Amino acid sequence: MHWGEVPTRWGCFYAAWDGRGFCTLRFPGFPPPAPLVRGGPFLELGRQLDAYFSGKTQAFSLPLSLAGTPFQLAVWEELRKIPYGQVVSYGELAGRIGHPRAARAAGGAVGANPVPILVPCHRVVRADGGLGGFGPGLEWKLKLLELEGAIGKGPGRLPGGRVPSAAPAEA
Repeated sequence: MHWGEVPTRWGCFYAAWDGRGFCTLRFPGFPPPAPLVRGGPFLELGRQLDAYFSGKTQAFSLPLSLAGTPFQLAVWEELRKIPYGQVVSYGELAGRIGHPRAARAAGGAVGANPVPILVPCHRVVRADGGLGGFGPGLEWKLKLLELEGAIGKGPGRLPGGRVPSAAPAEA
């Protein structure tokens, strides 16, 4: 596995490439514990992230190499189906993969997503409108949801017509 530096307009991200695809994406301020390489697939990742951050693209066409439990892989695949600018609740996500009573487990799988943004786990929020969690920090989740227009735009973003709130709700 090779770690690379991925400079973008939103800061320097770090990614791991295993020869088949990206297997980890770290946010600025969270450097990897390994030497960094430049170029190769990391250049394309930077181009696509910058296009996303500038609003020029809504999806990524990068190879991923994800390892997880069958449940995690199912959750991560479902995350990729959430449209840009929309959010779902953890419970709704669990229901979409056939486990409607597994909202907490779905939340655990969302939190274990090794490639945030590329697999858009930021699009999952609490059913009560709170942001829920986000490994790199809630300020990043809020920034991504604002970029996509999922915060502060009309009703219909969550079940019951609620819009996610900028303040995290209590569990």
